Amino acid sequence: MATATASSTFQLLSPPPRARAHAHAIIFSKATHFQPYLVNSNFSSFSPSPSPSPAPTPTTTFTSPFSLKAQAATPGERQPMVPPYNVLITGSSKGIGYALAKEFLRAGDNVVICSRSAERVESAVKSLREEYGEQRVWGTQCDVREAEDVKNLVSFAQKNLGYIDIWINNAGSNAYSYKPLAEASDEDLMWASYTILFEVVSTNTLGLMICCREAIKMMLQQPRGGHIFNIDGAGSDGRPTPRFAAYGATKRSVVHLTKSLQAELRMQDVKNVVVHNLSPGMVTTDLLMSGATTKQAKFFINVLAEPAEVVAEYLVPNIRSIPGNGSWKPTYIRFLTGLKAYSQIFSVKK
Repeated sequence: MATATASSTFQLLSPPPRARAHAHAIIFSKATHFQPYLVNSNFSSFSPSPSPSPAPTPTTTFTSPFSLKAQAATPGERQPMVPPYNVLITGSSKGIGYALAKEFLRAGDNVVICSRSAERVESAVKSLREEYGEQRVWGTQCDVREAEDVKNLVSFAQKNLGYIDIWINNAGSNAYSYKPLAEASDEDLMWASYTILFEVVSTNTLGLMICCREAIKMMLQQPRGGHIFNIDGAGSDGRPTPRFAAYGATKRSVVHLTKSLQAELRMQDVKNVVVHNLSPGMVTTDLLMSGATTKQAKFFINVLAEPAEVVAEYLVPNIRSIPGNGSWKPTYIRFLTGLKAYSQIFSVKK
């Protein structure tokens, strides 16, 4: 079994000029030493001979994607990851996903966007191409809850860009449901209804798992490897999320899934595919504003929430700095830190 000795490091990053002066993110990273661990089993075959001998044993070879990657790209053979980067963002026809896409395009990268709504994708692609050019952005319909859709998304990205350096799992839903869990009806929980709680869990948890699986499988075959960023949300830090408990529970699972995937990749001695966490904080999107029904909620949103464009202006340079610095350490990039939140709350004039 692979062993790991780790030393934690702490890095404070400076915001780009266009980001607000009070914005700052914290990246937590862990340097880990890996031992080789290959998953590759071969059964030898024996040829029959004229003399009496045991019956021939058929040849069977099992090769996992991990062993292929370990054989194809050792640290010495790894291709450098240099800009412009090829970026894929799920749930990116509007909100923070769309803002991230614009910021990557502004930085000179190539972007694939997607959404479960083909109409929204078409509209978003048209708008982005008018500003950044035809050969810089592509879009396709994709429901992350459907494995076949995500596989088709990978094929679409490979067809148009060849490979993906940065994959951001942004697709998420609260189904605009803000009420106590005990008030959820049976219909809310039904598979066939695709509404409320089922949509939340299937999108935020199952959809994330499917996307991570397909992203890892794709990047294992890329000499450049790749970086996967899972976006967290309210509840990811373990704090309660009353009136949207299901959403908070799914976002708490994002952190656990990311850590588990990091451990699995370490076990397989995969050094150039890394899974990270990305925390945009409170962003003034439809998803957030739909829950601002109480005086307290409106207060915190007014004080802490930032426009998607401001958050993206800060996050994208920090995301790009990871492959830019040649780093292959798991990171957690945060826009809204606890210190910043408390500072803004207590600075409000009574």
